[in-house]
Amino acid sequence: MARIATAVMGIGLVLVGPAAVAWAQQPRTFEFREGHWPEVAAAPAPTTSAATQPAAVDPVLSLVEQLLEQHQYADARKRCVEWLLANKTSPWRDRGLFLEADALYGYGNRIKAFFYLDELMDEYPESSLFYRALERQYQIADQYLNGYKRRLLYLPILGAEEEGVEMMYRIQQRSPGSPLAEKALLRTADYYYSNGDFDLAADAYAAYIRSYPRSDILPRIRLRQAFSNLAQFRGLRFDATPVIDARIQLVAMIDDYPQVAQQENIPEILQRIDETFARKLFGVADFYSRTHEPRAAVYTYRFLANTYPQSPEAAKAKLALAQMPQWALDQSEPAAGPIGVPTTAPSTPTPE
Repeated sequence: MARIATAVMGIGLVLVGPAAVAWAQQPRTFEFREGHWPEVAAAPAPTTSAATQPAAVDPVLSLVEQLLEQHQYADARKRCVEWLLANKTSPWRDRGLFLEADALYGYGNRIKAFFYLDELMDEYPESSLFYRALERQYQIADQYLNGYKRRLLYLPILGAEEEGVEMMYRIQQRSPGSPLAEKALLRTADYYYSNGDFDLAADAYAAYIRSYPRSDILPRIRLRQAFSNLAQFRGLRFDATPVIDARIQLVAMIDDYPQVAQQENIPEILQRIDETFARKLFGVADFYSRTHEPRAAVYTYRFLANTYPQSPEAAKAKLALAQMPQWALDQSEPAAGPIGVPTTAPSTPTPE
């Protein structure tokens, strides 16, 4: 006979031997009542019902997916629209919206596809398709920035670059701080740069630098920002603020990224900028001289000679100073500027 050991401790009962096997195979339940522990019927094991099973994939949506795989976009779109109108409360509605956007994307109406994806993310922010929808929106915007055309009378002839830029900003608003938002901001800045909108490019690159100061590509971004400012300088007779900003940014590049600065020949670029400043200063001083403002002319000539002493314009400035009246030469010497162009020069009326 098998040995059975029974021990009662408080409310616990431990069995060792064949009885333990029977106990494990047939669970028994006890309940404390009036100082005793009578056995009670165990609760039935939960059975799997249709209500607890995940809902089967909607057959219409499965058919739509097959049509999309076969590139039958018009038929897929028609069936999907009918399903969306008839199933406004379906648990698969987010998938229906995504498939409708896919059908429109394949058909060529990508702006409308963008708005269907917007509806998906607005109405179902918890959907597993949320990030896929956002990535598809980025793809649509990027293609418009690359020159993809909108249809007019079934012909792809209308550009939509402005819409692409708006889409990129919407993506950033939808997922601030995400990798896709960073990618969208950089794509917008690069589009402005390649399109020659250098003022907008400089602003977009500046926004990227503020938002992502630890980015691995920050040296390239700062260089593009400086070049965007430099490209806005229209000539000696125009405002020099953009080229001043560019010079400050390029000097900072030499300090922060000397290897990149050497690879991009930034010292040579700075030399050309300084030559431009010298020519602009000489033009300003000559203007003062021709408009009978000798004191302002002397101030600017001296500023030029002190700031860029090795430039050809400095030699011309010294020759011009020899022709100035003595009373204008009696003013104090201006200090050499750090980057070149004085914002103001003293203006004194000609003495009687």
